[in-house]
Amino acid sequence: MHCIKHLKDLLSLIGGQHLRYQILKNMNRLLNKTNLTWIFDLDNTLYPDECNLFAQIDERMGRFVAQLLDVDPIKARRIQKDYYHRYGTTLNGLMAEHVLDPHYYLEFVHDIDHSILPKLPELREAIHQLEGAKYIFTNGSRKHAELVAEKLGILDEFNDVFDIVDAQFIPKPKATAYDIFVRRHGVNPPDAIMFEDLHINLQVPYMLGMSTVLVKTSSMDHPGKRDQQAWTKKPDHVHFETKNLTEFLTSFISQKSSFINVQNS
Repeated sequence: MHCIKHLKDLLSLIGGQHLRYQILKNMNRLLNKTNLTWIFDLDNTLYPDECNLFAQIDERMGRFVAQLLDVDPIKARRIQKDYYHRYGTTLNGLMAEHVLDPHYYLEFVHDIDHSILPKLPELREAIHQLEGAKYIFTNGSRKHAELVAEKLGILDEFNDVFDIVDAQFIPKPKATAYDIFVRRHGVNPPDAIMFEDLHINLQVPYMLGMSTVLVKTSSMDHPGKRDQQAWTKKPDHVHFETKNLTEFLTSFISQKSSFINVQNS
């Protein structure tokens, strides 16, 4: 029994060392890059998840479905979630099964209270120090992304916002959405790094050759997050995990500075 226990301990230790080695290897690969392309998801990635903006959006999506289909809120909620699971987004389901103006839908569901968002000067400074182009890539609308980023005090740090309209209403995690983004902005995937709060949205970037960072949150506003909570080990398509985006970026900037100093010494 003792031998089995010690063997399990040894295997566990080896596994931990291997994981640390992989993280160091991934970080070293990033440090060797110059002028990375920095790609950030918006909701629950660039702002603290306790702001819970998506709860407001979710409520308005249900209200939109109820008004469009003339059903009660409970049935509207059921239809909304059914479309979400079958089509990737509620909007895609509505576009597939009903006639509607998607631009009006986006305007309606993103008409929320942004006042709860705080200014994030430390995040602004960290993003400012990143070398290379910086983009927001969201399944929401450009207007919503710009309002959120403006409220956080970081909008002018980004080269552009790529929204669901730019993606021709094809949402992440579908590969076509990333293909459109990469071609539009001339991104070389091996020289890019993507930040997301949903691990399924990092699978295609990983396959394209991007570095990937999962911003872990406590919110359970997506089924994929329940999968993340159940992980016993980080999947291959997630290179790094962090609970604090600002701290991750600040740490990278510090390591990059040290790396350059060593090279130049």
